[in-house]
Amino acid sequence: MTFPGDKTAVQWLVSVAPDPDACRWEWERNPLGTALLPAGRRWDVLITPGALGRPAFDVLTRLVERPGPVLGDFPATRRGRTVMSRLGFFVPPGTASRWVGTGVRGAGPGTWIVVPYPGRATGGVRWLVAPDGRGTLTDPAVLELALHEAAARTAAREDPLS
Repeated sequence: MTFPGDKTAVQWLVSVAPDPDACRWEWERNPLGTALLPAGRRWDVLITPGALGRPAFDVLTRLVERPGPVLGDFPATRRGRTVMSRLGFFVPPGTASRWVGTGVRGAGPGTWIVVPYPGRATGGVRWLVAPDGRGTLTDPAVLELALHEAAARTAAREDPLS
């Protein structure tokens, strides 16, 4: 299933590919429906473990009307449910090299990201928030607030005295 904004999202995504036609071909031919795209040109990606990323995503979506693109990696199944193991938040270029945070990995220049075609169901990696085609990215300061809030809530749930 595709959506009207998917065409501009695809154009925005493939604009960073060394060979945009090869990227489109990969999306069409790869059984997982994914392609590798270089980070660091139009975006960096901050990658969180699912245990932190899921609650941070919930906080983030309450803080802003629409965050930038967010990827979820769903390789695991527990008790019959599919569980996200990682989330990737698309942020402005340069963010990954300046980010200091425990458990958060940055993908910037020299790294590649597995990216599914927008609006299509794929294998393990899926868009939680697909690119809008206009280049909207998540503000790193707002993401940092969401991560702090998520970490505090998680710690409070794990604290036996609370």
